[in-house]
Amino acid sequence: VQLQASGGGLVQAGGSLRLSCAASGRTFSSSRMAWFRQAPGEKREFGAAISGSGGVTYYADSMKGRFTISRDNAENTVYLQMTSLKPEDTAVYYCAAGVVGSLVRSIDGYDYWGQGTLVTVSS
Repeated sequence: VQLQASGGGLVQAGGSLRLSCAASGRTFSSSRMAWFRQAPGEKREFGAAISGSGGVTYYADSMKGRFTISRDNAENTVYLQMTSLKPEDTAVYYCAAGVVGSLVRSIDGYDYWGQGTLVTVSS
């Protein structure tokens, strides 16, 4: 599975962005997909995840209520709609695919990673 993240950029606090992650490979619809983020000088942290069917979603407390993860299995794409952005949301956002791993909120639960897309939120 190859993952290509896009959609990052510079936005003012309170604004919105939508990240996309295009996947290649036949296992997309059976893969759990997730977004992690890594702020400068910080560890990569879990943000949101979605089951293969899209029927189950998981969120970190920091994203709950502001961000929405979704997927389009026909297009092999997963999205992260981000609203009410805050300066503390500034980070590189990575999409990840879990094929074998089962830990939803852990880096160890994901087998493939995209290259990351930078989101900068100005105050």
